Amino acid sequence: MGGRWKISAQGLDPIRTAIACGRDLRISYKHAVEVCSTIKGMKLEEARRLLEDVVTLKKPIPFRRYHGKVGHRRGLQKWAAGRYPVKTAKEVLKLLDQLEANAAYKGLDLDRLWIVHAVVHKGMKIRKYIPRAFGRATPYYQQLVHIELAVEER
Repeated sequence: MGGRWKISAQGLDPIRTAIACGRDLRISYKHAVEVCSTIKGMKLEEARRLLEDVVTLKKPIPFRRYHGKVGHRRGLQKWAAGRYPVKTAKEVLKLLDQLEANAAYKGLDLDRLWIVHAVVHKGMKIRKYIPRAFGRATPYYQQLVHIELAVEER
């Protein structure tokens, strides 16, 4: 099919860590960056609870980098701008389930897992065109996304 994927994290202990990657996901790159920067450094269960609350529109994700024309949300402490990226939260929840399964397979303690690596990369760009009047065409593109997650037992 192709070459092996490599993870961009350096210096992870292979005995105490587990990794999971999502490749060519059809989600927003900017939303994925904000979600991953929010859950990095959290415990695995804490991150899962947060993302489930985002899916049910109870808690917003603070938008720190891509916050142009983003409305302010109640419940955010330091950063007021935020959104509810539901589709991205569902995809990251699937990755967290895979991550937990990988950690259980390695024999790690599931109650002591911390997310130490959560990175988003741009994937391939799908190029499509919409035919318009008078023989013209308008391009519309879709940016695919790669997400890498790693947990460490502490």
